[in-house]
Amino acid sequence: MKHEAAERLQYGVLPYRVTDEVEIMLISSRETKRWVIPKGWPIKGKKPHISASIEAFEEAGLIGDADSHAIGAFYYVKRLKKGDEALCKVEVFPLKVKGQAINWPEKNQRTCEWFSASEAAELVQEPELRDLLHRFRTKIEKRKFKKAS
Repeated sequence: MKHEAAERLQYGVLPYRVTDEVEIMLISSRETKRWVIPKGWPIKGKKPHISASIEAFEEAGLIGDADSHAIGAFYYVKRLKKGDEALCKVEVFPLKVKGQAINWPEKNQRTCEWFSASEAAELVQEPELRDLLHRFRTKIEKRKFKKAS
């Protein structure tokens, strides 16, 4: 396997909801079945957070509002066709989930599951994504606490 030299950009969402705690939806990757967040290549003519929202629908049937400001980024190595690999930077946009469709394009190819933010952080393999999940949980919990007081 060889690495492509250039870093490639993707956009992803951090799907969340707030119940008694901050919950994050993770999805399984199609090939390795690792827990990941919805992400994909930029869509020509679409703003980054809109591209990310479209991926969230295609991969997990998620409906919601993606923030237009990224909360961070992480890197991972993507396996490409023919066994090549590419280093990808994923800019992540929070997506407050309003619902999930009954059917979506990749429904039969992935598993979707809600986890507490702490559990989600432990389940993902990328250290930068793990850190991003912890920071996001802390930010949302502080905001929730301020509203309650």
